[in-house]
Amino acid sequence: MSVPINPLTETFAVAPQLSAGDMQAVADAGFKSVIINRPDLEGGPDQPASSEVMAAARAAGLAVEYQPVVSGAMTQDDVVKFARLLKDLPAPVLAYCRTGTRCTHLFNAARSL
Repeated sequence: MSVPINPLTETFAVAPQLSAGDMQAVADAGFKSVIINRPDLEGGPDQPASSEVMAAARAAGLAVEYQPVVSGAMTQDDVVKFARLLKDLPAPVLAYCRTGTRCTHLFNAARSL
């Protein structure tokens, strides 16, 4: 996997955009779950589709959730849902968006609930 993973805790990390081809490496790195926070087509037609990434994640044995959050427009509902996913998904969890920053903000907001 050529994408840098930024661990925030022992059980949670963030990454920039991942593709279907990265999912086996994510599983091999020990992650059990993936949260996709980047809306489909945010980066245009060349952005990997969440459906393709989700299928590859499941094939690699990962739990996966698509929770699109618009950059710069995070809502309280987004934070509550993210906190619930962190509670319910098997750890460790890897979340990704365009750069990893949005996921980091969601994580920090969710921890303050």
